[in-house]
Amino acid sequence: MPVKRRNSHLLRHTEVPARVTESFILSGYRFPNYSFLECLVSAFQPTNETGNFWTHFLAVFVFAFNFLELFWWDWTPSVSHPFFYPFWNYFIGVFGLLMVSSMAHLFNSMSLLIREICFFIDYGTISAYTVGSSLAYFYYIHPKPAFTNGNASDTWMLKDDTYEHSVVMQYPLQDAKDALLKFSFFETFYIPSACLVALICTMACCNTRQRWRRYRYVIRTLVFILPFTVASTPIFYRLYVGPVNGTLASFFLRHCFWLVVSAVFNISKIPERFSPGKFDIWGHSHQWFHFCTFMSILDELHMIKAEIHGLPTIRESTLNLQPALPTLWSTYGVMFALQCCIAGIIFCFGMRVVMDNKKGTEKKKMS
Repeated sequence: MPVKRRNSHLLRHTEVPARVTESFILSGYRFPNYSFLECLVSAFQPTNETGNFWTHFLAVFVFAFNFLELFWWDWTPSVSHPFFYPFWNYFIGVFGLLMVSSMAHLFNSMSLLIREICFFIDYGTISAYTVGSSLAYFYYIHPKPAFTNGNASDTWMLKDDTYEHSVVMQYPLQDAKDALLKFSFFETFYIPSACLVALICTMACCNTRQRWRRYRYVIRTLVFILPFTVASTPIFYRLYVGPVNGTLASFFLRHCFWLVVSAVFNISKIPERFSPGKFDIWGHSHQWFHFCTFMSILDELHMIKAEIHGLPTIRESTLNLQPALPTLWSTYGVMFALQCCIAGIIFCFGMRVVMDNKKGTEKKKMS
């Protein structure tokens, strides 16, 4: 059914294409043919996307402040030091997630095609964020063992310099070799696994915009349990094996708590489910979802900063005690390669949307 544009009015769910509507949100829709300027102006108007935009756009500045705070510490070296390559990649992941999310909600009303592409990119940045987190976990939270020969050939020393006071433990030779094998296996497959899972999640989420729409919120939420589980492997290991500093467990549990709450909001569509139309502009579930996801990111950032602060290597200039420092390829290179793959996935799904729209137009002309 063709829709006549009303410049000064927002629309109800019956006046916009079905693919634009959200469950239990009855009003506050913008016409899906806004200009770039009109989209910018709508950020200051009461639409059902206004809160979605601001909850992540303002979060960018809060995150940036808390991120840069680490470089104000007295013992911190240059911001360009290789030690901080994973930290900056984590920043890239979070910044991309928050900024793209806010821009997707602001500009998705320019056209139906742009709407689809906006959210394809949104899903891609969420996946990239999980890899940014994995890089930070790998270099700052994953135990960095240095195996050195002990008193005789029957014992090895496992020295963990992850904390302010080094922990040295003696292992029988066979146990030490087994432990070394486990560490080698983890260090070989952890980051590649995180990247592979991120790509799978991107494809699955993009697919929910064209298929499985009835269960799209459940699928999009549950599909990111996999990258969370893979990325959090170093934390699970530390919590199980130890040693654990005083903040890791508390920050990680808070991080998990906010993620669970955000998932509940995203799947249940509370509170608008119980009162459709009342929360169309402010207070609907997606705004709470944004708030909770950002709180989880903030606790994650505090956890990573606390781990960095506990590392003795930077403060004591004993970089030689740690394994090789991060390199441009092992951090920025990984993130760049991942972004290229994600861009390819988005391009394929975008072309599918273009072809579907073209077929739909041809059918209308024929009829």
